[in-house]
Amino acid sequence: MRLTPLSEIIVPPVQPALDYTITLMDRQFTFHGLKALLGAADISKAGDRMATLCATDEMEREAARHILSDLTLRHVYDHPLVGADGRVDDVMRVNYDLDPDAYATVADMTLGGLKDHLLRAPAAEVRRLGRGLTGVMAAALAKLMDVHELILVAKKAKRAARARTLVGQRGTLSSRLQPNHPTDDLSCVSALVYTGLSMGSGDALLGINPAIDTVENISALLWHLDKLRRETGVPSQICVLAHLKTQMASLEQGAPVEIMFQSLAGTERTLTDEFDVTVALLDKAHALMVDKGPLRDVAQQFMYFETGQGSELTYAKNEGMDMTTCEALCYGLARRYDPFMVNNVTGFIGPETHRSDFEMIVSNLQDHFMGKLMGLPMGMAPCYTMHSEISMEGHQIATELLAAAGANYFMDVFLTVDRMLAYFDTSGHDDQTLREIHNARPAAEYLDWAMARGIFIQDEVGEITRGPNWGNPRMFCSSDQEFQRLLQTVPAAYGFESAGPRPANHISRRVRSNLAIGRQAIQAELDPIRLNGLPLRYLTTRAGDKQTHLNNPDIGAILSEDSLSHLTAEDRDVQIIVSDGLSAEAIHHNVPDLLPVLLDGLHAHGLTTGLPIVLPYGRVKLCEAIGDALRPRLVINLIGERPGGDASASRSMSAYFAFRLDDEDTRREAARYSGNSDIRYEYSVISNIYEGGLPPLEAGSVIADKAVRILHARAAGNRLETSTLSTLARSAMQAATLH
Repeated sequence: MRLTPLSEIIVPPVQPALDYTITLMDRQFTFHGLKALLGAADISKAGDRMATLCATDEMEREAARHILSDLTLRHVYDHPLVGADGRVDDVMRVNYDLDPDAYATVADMTLGGLKDHLLRAPAAEVRRLGRGLTGVMAAALAKLMDVHELILVAKKAKRAARARTLVGQRGTLSSRLQPNHPTDDLSCVSALVYTGLSMGSGDALLGINPAIDTVENISALLWHLDKLRRETGVPSQICVLAHLKTQMASLEQGAPVEIMFQSLAGTERTLTDEFDVTVALLDKAHALMVDKGPLRDVAQQFMYFETGQGSELTYAKNEGMDMTTCEALCYGLARRYDPFMVNNVTGFIGPETHRSDFEMIVSNLQDHFMGKLMGLPMGMAPCYTMHSEISMEGHQIATELLAAAGANYFMDVFLTVDRMLAYFDTSGHDDQTLREIHNARPAAEYLDWAMARGIFIQDEVGEITRGPNWGNPRMFCSSDQEFQRLLQTVPAAYGFESAGPRPANHISRRVRSNLAIGRQAIQAELDPIRLNGLPLRYLTTRAGDKQTHLNNPDIGAILSEDSLSHLTAEDRDVQIIVSDGLSAEAIHHNVPDLLPVLLDGLHAHGLTTGLPIVLPYGRVKLCEAIGDALRPRLVINLIGERPGGDASASRSMSAYFAFRLDDEDTRREAARYSGNSDIRYEYSVISNIYEGGLPPLEAGSVIADKAVRILHARAAGNRLETSTLSTLARSAMQAATLH
């Protein structure tokens, strides 16, 4: 597969922004520029409201939709959206790498006319025309469609993709089995893989989100998944969803990177500055998989991308575009690599992008429609967090509608609770329930395997039903003792009893009770008394109360004017920040034990530290505000993470390291490595610090050791891990030479 060089992709010249005007009854509406028109035409969503991109009322919204309906596709094509610097960025450019014949068919249609045509057209025509659209065109169409229309056209555009299994055939519904653990415990991974396989999950992928993104850990997880796949004989494929650079290094060392993963963004600034990825690097990763990927002679597709509305906006790098439009541009970028899977996780960020069930449900339907229309094999992960107003019921409504729309796959997160990422998604129970409601099967290769093991059976009329081993993970273990040993490593494991395809009532009650505990933890306020008299100084952010803090991430990353006025440069090695983030309980239960150990560890290495700072209602990016004001070499932010599914996980905390690039040589090297010429800080993170993950006393030492590594290497994030890997490789070569 040849990728079109960026220099060969033709993009029309940039045009001045136009005014779009219409009169409805006695009101005149004017929208300055295509970005404003697209934003006003969408439903009202928290993120777009925060960015003042959505319509102020229903009349203004319908006025924008009227104008949008009458624009031709050629008009949208001829007006590429540009960034703040006035140029077409690489993500937008890639969107113009489309099928010229398909585009020529629709160029002179209006968007309203194309909408009608897609509703009338057969499936093959819908799939053909979608290849001729940019993301901006797909986003415009999504804003004109109602729920029935989003479902109908997406179902016509269903697209399959093949690795070991063929995922996305009509009549099938697959799942990605996600065996995450707060510390990447391999025994827990085994237990969750066995549990998912016993419920007919994992035919799309066995895919772990790692807690520790190093080449050593990612390779270990990949080899463990490979071992489980071979031992069970399951026809599937494996992936560890680490950063692209880590996976590439692991593959170069021989690890079985069967499917290559990366999160995508709809603007180049977000992709490069925040995700540490460029289009050129994605091209390189794709070429590496073509050349060295373990499935290169088996799979027709082998890239996996994850997207979701709102990431560009939360980083304030959306370039004036609404969330739906940014999301559609991600799909234009993903299309470049003909991926095996694209997974949408709208709802993952929180109330700053999608506050309510309605906002999450409609956004997911839009995303699925746009991705499918543009030719992608879309899976869906409508999800939610404890600090949003989204409910389990709203989540279930979204999955039912998306299953009706032909989503290729959903997630299997055991009992809906992700034990590492602290969010809520579909479970194996949900996936099987959806199959039974919508008369769907797993992928054919997987189904044969599962039927041979009694997980599914075929009745006398040919229907596939649950077999005697459905929901029995013990079948994969050699003894009861081994099974019990594995189960002891699984947080929030409430049992395996089912009622049909659903978890038994007593299990559901425990899950829902812990959801309630998590929501309560979100509302807790930071209490200085519970910090046990630690030596601390208190500052404030611009977020004056809990709800403002939860709904607007930007102001929690900015110091108040009063606090800023009291800070002057101290030039210490390390400055520690303590912030409640999304769980004050995490601070109450971890910092009193952790902070003294951390300070002792830093001082034992001869490092100087500033007096630790407490900042209620804070966000991760406070590191930069403090770093700019106090000028330490490294800022460590101890911050409460969003509560997870069980009571103890509501106390989970992370440590973010922000290494300040304070000299030209270091900044130049970081810019070269990242592709971001404006880079000022590099970030590393240690997550899941709590009694059920990394205990606070142990975490104090781990954080201190990480800080020493960062300061010694003068690098953080992926650059730190790459430099460490290079040093180890050189040491190994020197040792081999000496022997």
